[in-house]
Parts: sequence; C-alpha cells; structure tokens
Amino acid sequence: MTTAPWRDPALPAADRVDDLLSRMTLEEKTAQLYGVWVGAATDGDGVAPLQREMTAEYDWDELITRGLGQLTRSFGTAPVDPVLGAQALARAQRRIAAAGRFGIPALAHEECLAGFTAWGATAYPVPLAWGASFDPALVEQLGRHIGRDLRSVGVHQGLAPVLDVVRDPRWGRVEETIGEDPYLVGTVGAAYVRGLESAGIVATLKHFAGYASSAGARNLAPVRAGVREFADVTLPPFEMALREGGARSVMAAYTETDGVPVSADPGLLSHLLRDEWGFTGTVVADYFGIGFLQTQHRVAGDEAGAAHLALAAGIDVELPTLKCYGTPLVTAVRAGRVPESLVDRAARRVLLQKCELGLLDEDWRPEPDGPVDLDSAGNRALARRLAEESVVLLDNPDGLLPLAPDTRVAVVGPRAADALAMLGCYSFPSHVLTHHPEVPLGLSIPTVLDSLRAELPDAKVTFAEGCGVSDPDTAGFAEAVARAAEADVCVAVLGDRAGLFGRGTSGEGCDVADLRLPGVQAELLDALLTTGVPVILVLLTGRPYALGRWHGRLGAVVQAFFPGEEGGPALAGVLSGRVNPSGRLPVSVPRMPGGQPWTYLQPPLGLAGEVSSLDPTPLYPFGHGRSYTSFTWQDHTGNDVTEIGTDGSYDLSLTVRNTGERAGAEVVQLYLHDPVASVTRPDVRLIGYQRVELAPGEARRVTFRFHPDLSSFTERTGARVVEPGALELRLGPSSAEVRHTARLRLTGPVRVVGADRRLRCEVEVSEGTD
Repeated sequence: MTTAPWRDPALPAADRVDDLLSRMTLEEKTAQLYGVWVGAATDGDGVAPLQREMTAEYDWDELITRGLGQLTRSFGTAPVDPVLGAQALARAQRRIAAAGRFGIPALAHEECLAGFTAWGATAYPVPLAWGASFDPALVEQLGRHIGRDLRSVGVHQGLAPVLDVVRDPRWGRVEETIGEDPYLVGTVGAAYVRGLESAGIVATLKHFAGYASSAGARNLAPVRAGVREFADVTLPPFEMALREGGARSVMAAYTETDGVPVSADPGLLSHLLRDEWGFTGTVVADYFGIGFLQTQHRVAGDEAGAAHLALAAGIDVELPTLKCYGTPLVTAVRAGRVPESLVDRAARRVLLQKCELGLLDEDWRPEPDGPVDLDSAGNRALARRLAEESVVLLDNPDGLLPLAPDTRVAVVGPRAADALAMLGCYSFPSHVLTHHPEVPLGLSIPTVLDSLRAELPDAKVTFAEGCGVSDPDTAGFAEAVARAAEADVCVAVLGDRAGLFGRGTSGEGCDVADLRLPGVQAELLDALLTTGVPVILVLLTGRPYALGRWHGRLGAVVQAFFPGEEGGPALAGVLSGRVNPSGRLPVSVPRMPGGQPWTYLQPPLGLAGEVSSLDPTPLYPFGHGRSYTSFTWQDHTGNDVTEIGTDGSYDLSLTVRNTGERAGAEVVQLYLHDPVASVTRPDVRLIGYQRVELAPGEARRVTFRFHPDLSSFTERTGARVVEPGALELRLGPSSAEVRHTARLRLTGPVRVVGADRRLRCEVEVSEGTD
C-alpha cells in the first residue's frame, strides 16, 4: 500500500500540506478554520461575552465528517475530573479522525493565563505577580510546568500570555497583564512563552494589539492611542515574545484603533506581523471576534461579510465555535463573494501547524502518556516560590514587620478568611466554579488567616471580617474595631474579588470609575486606625489602589497581586519574617483615586507642574519595593561623558552588596533618559534590570551591556530611529530614585533600525570584590 505524500513524515511539512490541500474540498478546507466549543452552554450565563448570542447550532456527527480545526476548552468550561477529561478528549479525537476522509484530529486549546484553567489544576499567581517578581527565569519554569500539564491531558495550544501594557489601572484586566512597562512585559512574557513552547504547547499571544489602551478603561472600548504610542509601547512586547520566545500563535484583539477593528486590519495582522516581523504561525480570533465585525463594530453586513474581512486581514481560525467560517463562508466562496485563495492561505497555515504537532502522522494517537496530576508537589513548590518573590513590601517605616512570634494579632478584613481572595479571574474557581456552587474547589488553598495561625503558633490570633468586599454594609465594623483594640497589632487584609463582567471588583469586564478601595473597605481601615493600635495593611488585589489617604498612618503596607493557591503561606511568611520580601511594583500605586489614567511612562507634560492643580505623581513608583535587609551599590563605572556611535556599545557596571544580617534579593534597574529628541519621549523608561540574590555580606558585580538600539523610537515619518545626541543611563531601585547616572553622547548619523534591532539589554553577573 502506497502512503500518500501528505502522510510521509520524511517529506518537508510544506510539501505534505500542499499535497493534502490539493485533495480537499472547499468544505473540508473551511472545516480546518474553526473550532467547536463542545462544552458551551447555549442557555443561561456563560464564561465569555455574548456567548449565548454568538454560539451557532450544529449537528456534531454531521459536522465532523468534514474534519475539524479546533476543540475549545474541553476542560475549562465545566468541572471535570482531569483523568476522565483526558479520556473523554481522546475519545472525541478518535471520533473526529474516524469521521473525516483524511483522519485528521482537531487541535485542542485551553486557557492558561495563571495556570491551566481546569478543575484541580494548580492556581498560580496572576501575571501581574509575575511582573512583581522581576524574575523571568522563574516565569520560564512556570510556563514549562503549565505546558507539561496541558500536554499530559492531550491539549496542544494555550491561550496565553497576555502582553497588553497597562495604560489605565482602572481597566478590569490589569490583573492579567504583567505591568505598565513594555520592557518588563516583553522580557517576562517572552520567558513564559519559552517555557510553554519548550513543553510542546503552542503559545498564543494576547491581545494583538492595543486592547489595554481602550478609552476610559472600558473593556472593548475603542482605542485612541497615537501611532507612536502604539509602536513604542503597545507592540514591543509582542515582537519580543515572537522573536525571543518563539510563540507560534497570535490572538487578534477585540478592539478597534482609529476606526479600524483589529480583526479586519491587514496592516496589523498581515503586513506588520508577517511581512515585517516574519511570523509564520497562526492568527486566531478572540472569542466571537469575527462575528463582532457584524454585530459590534458594524463594518460587515452579514456573517459572510465578516468572514471575508477577517480572512483578508489574516485571521486563520475562528474561535471559539463556528459562526462565520462555516456555512456562510462556503456559500460566499461558491457565489464568488470571497476568493477561495483566502481559504487556502488560512488552511495551509493551520495544517502546517498540525503537521508540526504530529497530527498528520499515521502513528498519531490521542491518548496521553503517563499519569495525570495537575497539582503536583512540584507545581505547588513553584507556586509558593513565585508567590513569595512577588509580594511587595511597600512601606515599613518603623520596622513593625516582621511580627514578633508571640504577639497578639487581630486579623480583620473581607480578604483574610476567603480562599478565593488568592485567585484571579482566569483561575478555574473564579472563572467557572461560580456557576457550580455545589462543586468543591478541587484545590487546597490556605487563607491568610489560616496561614498566619500556622506561621505564628505562639501568637494569639483573633479574627473579624468587618465588611464584605463590595457591600455597603458597615454592621461588622464594631466587632472588627473591638478585636483590633484588644490586640498588639492589627493586620487588615483588604482588596478585590476576581470575577467576570461585573461579577467581581477585578477581572474581565470589571472596570472601575476610580481607584478607591471597593465597597466600604476604606471606611473600615479608617475605623481600625482610630483604635491607636498599629495597623498593617495587606492588599490582595488585581490592580493598584490609591493609598495616599493613609500615608504616614500605617505601621506597614504589603501588596500582593492575586498570589495563587500558595499565596496565603507566602504572605504569612513575609509577615513573620520567614520570607524576606523582594517583589517590586510592576505598576505605580497612586496617591489619590482620581486623575487617572497615569503610568510612569510620561513625557514632560505628563508630569507634575505648575500649570495644573492636579499632581499625578504616584505614592509608590514603578519598580518600588522594600526589604528586611540592606544593600549598598558601589564602584559604578561611567562617571564621565562617553562618546559612542549610534551603532556602538557601552558597558555599565556596579557592585551590589548585602550589608544586612539576612539573605535577600535586590533588583537593580536601568532606566534611559533622553534629554532632547525629535519627538517627545518618556522622562524615563526601563531598558534593563537584574534580580540579584545575596547572602549577608555577599557582593555581586552587575554589568549592563547597553546598545543604542535600546534608545530607538518612532519618529515623525513612522520610521524607528536611533538619534545622535546626549543620553543618560540611570541606575536605581525604582523609576523615581537614581543611584548613579552614566552620561553618553551618541555620535554619527541618524540610524534607521528594523525588526533585527536589539530588543534586550544583556546583563552579566559575576563575583563581587571585597
């Protein structure tokens, strides 16, 4: 029996796919361009916007005779035992392969924003906590662990990471982002992609591009970013994750920029992504995004028109289920409304990816190898370490922390005794289990209260909730104040409840008007302070909140961004001193709740000045974080002005020493200041950083290798250039504190740079000298 060329693994993938396409009917080709949401409910509330309205009816048995592109969220739609779920997915794949002429299985995708979104899978810290760790190597391990878990149950593609740069902290999805700086987002996001891809999972970058710049911080609102903001803030993390992370998929954003919806924008999805950046993978729609071209953006008159726009722009796969790329597309192609060449182009990309994954091979089998354990001891250890590294000590003015082991502690607040306080909106318990209240969490998630009692067994720990997260009821204040008055110290655990589309105070569709603490939590904190007992504020949130109202009145302030299932022990460890805090702010913490939006990437006119009575200066700046030990920075190089060419290089070094009595980690940050440029530039922006872990008395030499490509920006014509002139490289522990400045003068002509420019400041860490 002769094997068809498309089945021959010895042939190049492109030849195999070309042979296969030549044998397929139009219906079989379009079948590769959509997913089916097997677990989606068409009645009642769902887990995606407009899920009920946008889900098409179909006959499963008839549908799969043509083949199937993707299976949507077999694990992430309803609680299913992972072992049974893997078996069910394998059976479904066998049915799909058996039903079609070519025996091609579907590609299964799942969400994996803060862990595999499945019942019983490890709930890790959210991406904003990854940013707070300033530890890309650890985040790469995270991606690898999550990828292995996905593969263990038969999943091929993960819809993560989110590479949107925070532009307005009132936006509900801030918790899903890595931070407000494109270099931090790009380096940490690329690390996660490397980890996920190293496990054989197709990483899908979200949301390409501009989604976080929506007007008024409203989910899915139009984007009004200028071309330079888009090019210099929005796009770089995606470019880095593609070039350095090797991501094989990109998800088109819901939004529109200057009147053009992303899902209908060939300039973004084809010209930039493929022609300029060289991307060869698949572009997938955000859920129902193609249908939204008709129903929300109103740039298409019907489903076929939406399909045509999306295909022409470069979207290869309709997710989560067929709506436009099914019968409407086939009918339009047969009628001559849509060129079949667009279908062929998309199908070729999809089949090339399936070929890479081994789904076209005759020896393909859907049953996963090995045992299924989605919350292993190794996972939990990694979740604990990342949680510990991400906790930020914002303030500890009088050394109230660490707590004495035998102290009397009143733990107060709506986030103290709730396991869900640890989890973001894309964790399975917050995302799905709220629709299944009869089902247990499937995970052990210690609360802050339980963890503190375990951490301080000799302390007397009392508790009062005080109020709900967002309820207006103040009836519990009296008990909370009484417990605080009886204690030596009060730990007030306040913050967010993650949810979806208004069912939480943080999460997708949970946007806010200002940055006040939700509900009456601010009033509860005021009441606790009237006792005169020192109050330690612990925040479990998905965004920064304004804290200027209490500045100088609190004993200490600790910030955690939804730190995952091991967040309780991590926070308790920081409070007890077992863990030396090392997290740094990935987003600024504002002083006042209004005056937003504001991030630290401001040109001169965006900073405080005499022309306005509003001062946007944050209370705690980007990059800020304190420790229980002390560090000195010594022996800086670059004390004189140095001239280098616009294509030269420059090494900036310093020695960091731990001068305290306990081990700790310092985060050395390198910022660029451009005094004069042809267009306005941020006053400072991050271009390098290094986390340095040191034992007491230990020193390390840190060298940043600066290349002028890192100073490039988009000038008036739209070209990205390196301009000659003065530059300052500023070393500091945050964006607002400068420890040392190296002054450079770039010489030579203006240099235009492209997609091959250097994106990263390489850092070398060596032994320090005594």
